[in-house]
Amino acid sequence: MRLNDCHNVEDFRKLAKDRIPSSLFHYIDGGADDENSLRRNTSAFEEFDLIPNGLADVDNIDLSTTILGQKVSSPLFLAPTGMSRLFNHDGERAAALAAENYNQYYSLSTLSSVSIEEIGALTSSPKMFQIYIHKDRELTYELIERCKKANFNSLCLTIDTIVAGNRERDLKTGMTMPPKFTISSLLGFAMRPRWVYNYFTHEAFELANLAGKTKKGGKESIPVIDYVNSQFDTNLCWDDAQKAIESWGGPFAIKGVMSVDDAKRSVDVGASAIMVSNHGGRQLDSSPAPFDLLSDIADAVGDKIEIICDGGIRRGTHILKALALGADACSIGRPYLYGLAAGGQKGVESVLAKFQAELTRNMMLMGINNLSQLDLTRVRKR
Repeated sequence: MRLNDCHNVEDFRKLAKDRIPSSLFHYIDGGADDENSLRRNTSAFEEFDLIPNGLADVDNIDLSTTILGQKVSSPLFLAPTGMSRLFNHDGERAAALAAENYNQYYSLSTLSSVSIEEIGALTSSPKMFQIYIHKDRELTYELIERCKKANFNSLCLTIDTIVAGNRERDLKTGMTMPPKFTISSLLGFAMRPRWVYNYFTHEAFELANLAGKTKKGGKESIPVIDYVNSQFDTNLCWDDAQKAIESWGGPFAIKGVMSVDDAKRSVDVGASAIMVSNHGGRQLDSSPAPFDLLSDIADAVGDKIEIICDGGIRRGTHILKALALGADACSIGRPYLYGLAAGGQKGVESVLAKFQAELTRNMMLMGINNLSQLDLTRVRKR
């Protein structure tokens, strides 16, 4: 299979599985515990239908919107994902350039393998940086200051990772960062010689934003779960969120909101947006799908804060349903990582192109030419 043979997210997933070592693929692909939330994130969309109107003028389709004050060409948002250079040697560089070429919002993770400064200099398109509250609080505020100097447009605080979820696939495969080449893992790496060649012929992997800042996360291999549990502060509270918002002084999203109460608190502390997210089903298994919560959260705070639906998006129709239920935008993580693993920047661009084509085609079939026409009258629960 080649990139040209990929027609949907599942095709990119299959190609990614063929191109990277199994431990890395399952790190992208897996969830927590029994992976019920992982599956539910996508299946939830099946319970709603889109309502089309015919004989409408759909000659000019406009996908553009504004997210966190930035005009972008699509409501699709590239979510923050860590350690992307494990999946392709260009990693976050490839994803950021692909997002710029499609004028879409890109998010860089604290746990990225390319630095804030490099991504800031590489692209001029809208960018968000995602922070965690580390036990070393000064490190968190240092990252915020670096983002200001690198001209990032917004910040995002992830609140659902005070402790790592039980990601059993990673435990079974022995996933570490950077990869550890052991007797038991050698076969999996040997079966992907192109990946091995690129890994050893490019700069050494590291958590670029944290290099020299923490005792863990450098060139010494450790399980991802161990890093999270040793470095992130479990004493995270709303005062911390408010302090980060005040320190940043610009558009700010809170990621991991999964209740009306937390959505209201986000408004109270001055957040600009919330990302309704269960971390891709990688944290608390049996938590609801973000899509399941949209109506209640939109009813409660939709007129006060931007709402981004994060999780389970696999089709353009999923985005249209989420917007109809009250989301302002939708973000993807796994879909573009599959594209990255399958073909680097071209792979990410191919994923974005598929979503753009699906959005355009399905808006035409629904008889709408502007995202503002999506509301509760255009969906029906089965």
